[in-house]
Amino acid sequence: MGKGGGCVPSKKAHHGLPSSPRTHTSPPAPIPYSGDLKTTPVTTSSLPQPPRTRPLRIFVVFYSMYGHVEILARTIKKGIDTVEGVEGVLFRVPETLSEEALEQMMVPDKGNEIPYIDRVDMLEQADGILFGFPTRFGAMPAQMKAFFDSMGGRLWLEQRLAKKPAGFFVSTGTQGGGQETTAWTAITQLVHHGMIYVPIGYTFGDGMHQLDEIRGGSPYGAGVVSGDGSRPPTKMELALSEHHGKYMASIVKRLVQ
Repeated sequence: MGKGGGCVPSKKAHHGLPSSPRTHTSPPAPIPYSGDLKTTPVTTSSLPQPPRTRPLRIFVVFYSMYGHVEILARTIKKGIDTVEGVEGVLFRVPETLSEEALEQMMVPDKGNEIPYIDRVDMLEQADGILFGFPTRFGAMPAQMKAFFDSMGGRLWLEQRLAKKPAGFFVSTGTQGGGQETTAWTAITQLVHHGMIYVPIGYTFGDGMHQLDEIRGGSPYGAGVVSGDGSRPPTKMELALSEHHGKYMASIVKRLVQ
């Protein structure tokens, strides 16, 4: 629910690289510079592209412990699906906590309607991605960080996600609990993959400026303030989430076309 508190540490083992003894050797001699070093330019093929046979797909990949982020994810998909030629696809991020820990934290059962994204290479199939998660001290929770860490193989090494538009939506316990910093601190994940960060700015119009009610969301993306976990998303927060979906779909459609 994003109360700003800490998470129970994951019980999964950490697999690090084997250490090797240090050896003291002389540094290699510098390579002489001839003045004619060349770089290989990155080019885009000019060959005609085959006609698209499926709708554009925006993956909405999220972690939700108590359901607030899931509600936003479903509403964002609703907004995506209103744009012709674009569809939203929901995926959960795998849980890292044990069943015992989840029971002690009174985490509700997630059901099986929304599938888990069990292979990170599935992200290659997306034309755009929106990541959603609650905050932990102003940043993403351990579950989401573990998912991003698992993307460090071929996806990162070969820059398989480069040029894909992506964005964030969040949940926090309070208005000052990370509505902006939770997304802000996650941008580094996109940068290392060469993805295109797409914020919503103030495109929601007057709804971004109203001060007569508590509201989650920011120029970084949609959001909800969950309080102690009993506060459901408001009509304004849901409207902003739907707008986020529509906005992202329009950007993806424009970039692809």
